[in-house]
Amino acid sequence: MYNVRKINNDLYWIGGNDRRLALFENIHPIPEGVSYNSYVLVDEKSVLFDTVDWSIARTFLDNLDHVLGGKPLDYMVINHVEPDHAASINEIILRYPKVKIISMDKAFMFMRQFDFDIDSVENIVVEPGETIKFGKHEVAFVDAPMVHWPEAMVSFDLTDGTLFAADAFGSFGALDGRIFNDEVDFDRDWIDSARRYYTNIVGKYGPHVQDLLRRASGLEIKTICPLHGPVWRNNLGYILDKYDKWSSYTPEEEGVLIIYGTMYGGTEVAAESLGRRLAERGVTNIKMYDVSKTDNSYLIADAFKYSHIVLASVTYNLNIYPPMEDFIRHMIMLNLQKRTMAVIENGSWAPQAGDKIRKLLDEMRHMNVLTDEVLINSTMKEGNRHEMDVLADSIVESFKKDKQ
Repeated sequence: MYNVRKINNDLYWIGGNDRRLALFENIHPIPEGVSYNSYVLVDEKSVLFDTVDWSIARTFLDNLDHVLGGKPLDYMVINHVEPDHAASINEIILRYPKVKIISMDKAFMFMRQFDFDIDSVENIVVEPGETIKFGKHEVAFVDAPMVHWPEAMVSFDLTDGTLFAADAFGSFGALDGRIFNDEVDFDRDWIDSARRYYTNIVGKYGPHVQDLLRRASGLEIKTICPLHGPVWRNNLGYILDKYDKWSSYTPEEEGVLIIYGTMYGGTEVAAESLGRRLAERGVTNIKMYDVSKTDNSYLIADAFKYSHIVLASVTYNLNIYPPMEDFIRHMIMLNLQKRTMAVIENGSWAPQAGDKIRKLLDEMRHMNVLTDEVLINSTMKEGNRHEMDVLADSIVESFKKDKQ
């Protein structure tokens, strides 16, 4: 049974949702599910923009069949070859054997790597900036390498101002019939999922996103159609501003993210002690996590959000507590930078975590690592109170310097 929504006079959303999938890319938890968006333009020629993951192929094919109403599918534009969007290519070819595939050269190479049967139909290789008319609609094709795969491109309908954005401007979360940004309270219900999606999936490639944003600034964009999450049809400045901050690694908010790794509670008490001191000094935008109980995708999202990060770690086998080291290496892998960092270490007989954490932080770009140290031996003692006060004061002072 079909389930479609009209985007504008000639464009339809024909995607679907997967609420059963537990891990996106078999890594990131998605308890809220995920949508796979696909779009079809009905003009003198019909044009499909990307397919969907195999998990919802039946819904997708029913939707496409309904919109076409027995007419042929003339073209299939592939903006991104990752299988959660391209997995149904063969199904389209089977049902519409005269379809022509439009994409860039590297994308066709990837399609062949995934064994899609693209050589049984006509392939149209477009160059960056090239346009094709499908009737009254003229679509331009813009390369978007590393947003977030090297073959990615975006397509722009010059007639209606619609940007088919591939994996840009997407979000985790299943759609519940409300597919447009103005049908939901995005800032309340969606921004955390959008941030977690961007930072973990695209976050490493900020310079490439910045390049795409610069090129997109010259376009009269009226609608953004991403491959995951809501379609943006107004208030585009909101999501563009978020992407500008995330991709330039600019903190979204002034605040302190405290992440602690504890075995028997001593390091947790230290983290909470710092949180209390910060609040008493007027710093109340604080978020605290146990690194052992929180998936890295959530920690990374908030690391991109907040300006200050405190890492409180126990020493484990003369090294950093493994879940803490894993998180730090994720920050390095995703190119996080421009943060003020502080370290609290705990060791019962041979504290090593602090020095090893600082060495890892030295691998990160444009990080301000505070020199004030807090060393705990198993549990906080009276002497640690002064060290903690000094660290809290140093964090507060760093906020003042950031504003100068």
